[in-house]
Amino acid sequence: MKIYLVGGAVRDKLLNYPSDENDWVVVGGTPQQMIDQGFEQVGKDFPVFLHPKTKEEYALARRERKTGPGYGGFSFSTEADVSLEDDLMRRDLTINAIALSDDGELIDPYNGAADIQSKILRHVSPAFSEDPVRILRVARFAARYHHLGFTIAPETLALMQAMVANGEVNHLVSERIWKEFSRALGEQTPHIFIQTLRDCQALKTIMPQLDKLFGIPQSPEHHPEIDTGIHTLMCLQQACKLSTSERVRFATLMHDLGKGDTESQFLPKHPGHEERGVELINNLCQSISAPNEYRDLSLLACRYHTQCHRALSLDASDIYSLFKSLDVYRKEERFEEFLLSCQADSLGRKGYENIDYPQADFLRAALNTTKSVEAKTLVAEGFKGALLGAELDRRRINMIANYKNSML
Repeated sequence: MKIYLVGGAVRDKLLNYPSDENDWVVVGGTPQQMIDQGFEQVGKDFPVFLHPKTKEEYALARRERKTGPGYGGFSFSTEADVSLEDDLMRRDLTINAIALSDDGELIDPYNGAADIQSKILRHVSPAFSEDPVRILRVARFAARYHHLGFTIAPETLALMQAMVANGEVNHLVSERIWKEFSRALGEQTPHIFIQTLRDCQALKTIMPQLDKLFGIPQSPEHHPEIDTGIHTLMCLQQACKLSTSERVRFATLMHDLGKGDTESQFLPKHPGHEERGVELINNLCQSISAPNEYRDLSLLACRYHTQCHRALSLDASDIYSLFKSLDVYRKEERFEEFLLSCQADSLGRKGYENIDYPQADFLRAALNTTKSVEAKTLVAEGFKGALLGAELDRRRINMIANYKNSML
């Protein structure tokens, strides 16, 4: 029985890139041998074991055979005669099909190290086309390593396009889509994930609401980039500069979905796109199993981003209504994420990338002025019931008005 470090840990070691997990493959072993050594079996479809101390995953080397459509349509063999090369062949990309022995020997039968040097994402074998999740994984790796200069091999992109054309991508389950998408959102250039899915025509199947934005025109006086899809990706790039929050990045990506359903007679303007986007976001989030907190922030960014942009011209009562709609007194962290999404929207336009966004600081300060008015103080003054709420609103609106007048 021999054990090798494989996959991402080896790849990132060769790249001198941060990696936070180790995966191991066991060649020539049996499930009983692993259990006898204190490993805990966790795999159902094939034997995967947790190390008794480190809790890292150790998988028996395996061959696999396609038996049906989709991610789960495989049968596996983990007999003791399965070689390391057999196991590496079933992996998606050559850069992930490299192993390292305990004495430091690099086992690289599919030239992954050379592709790392050449900065190429290339599939290992034609078996790549049997698993639609690999389309998502290639898009994620493209996002992960884009800033290092990595590109997708033309033959791999062509294979991904063929998979989409053959309908293999239709078998992706929502949980796997979200797993890869959410990880891509945490990378330096998540817009490359979206662009890669567009390049292989998978985006129109996976997230049709987002794909529909590309080619939709906007008013050039406000959007010199014109194309709504291009604007959306520019916004996402700005969000990455402003925040590491995956929620902020996701909400920024979702904020203009309503523009995809603007009737042609109104173009390039988009009246009412804020409300039109609500149903589209709900549908998209459900189809990819996005968590509720991602959906909720996206809905707020969609509904209220134009009000945020106009904050300096709103009267005090409108500003307070915005605060109440955003539930800022109970969810101030989410309010901050909302402001960042709106700022990313403002900056995500050709020629506007470095402008100031005073609306965010104005709204933060306006909110802070109202915090001096507390319900318990009004209760002590004798207010209660509906009168308490009305007085609380009145005083907060007055505080906002006074602050706004002080800014003039």
